[in-house]
Amino acid sequence: MSASDVLYPDGSDYDAFLFAKVGEDRAGAAVTVLSVLARLDLEPWTEARELARLCREDAQVRLTTHFETITDIPALALASEGRAAKLVSLLPKRAPLRVPKSLEAGSNTFSRLSISWSTMALVGLVVLAWILFLAQTG
Repeated sequence: MSASDVLYPDGSDYDAFLFAKVGEDRAGAAVTVLSVLARLDLEPWTEARELARLCREDAQVRLTTHFETITDIPALALASEGRAAKLVSLLPKRAPLRVPKSLEAGSNTFSRLSISWSTMALVGLVVLAWILFLAQTG
């Protein structure tokens, strides 16, 4: 097992995306999505995972924004939105993270939780009273 397998056990899911060439820098070196993300001080596998969890449109906007901040890769300045759309299609399809309804803003979580705790406390008191009653009569 290689070091990258240990550090990024699901890295191969993102290889097509991360190692896709996006152009050449001004020095003529090939630039990949991985190197673009690294130049932005982003951890490439983490960012790829986050992009995969977004809907395709949001991932495309986020990747386009990343591309627009890189100035030493002329090819990224041209059609960065179209390039981002193609690259996002290389991400593995993942189920987006969903917030449970109980945690959504505006949900009535507190009242449901307090009813649950109140009910449990009441049942506990009834059981305790029953045990004390049995102990006194037995």
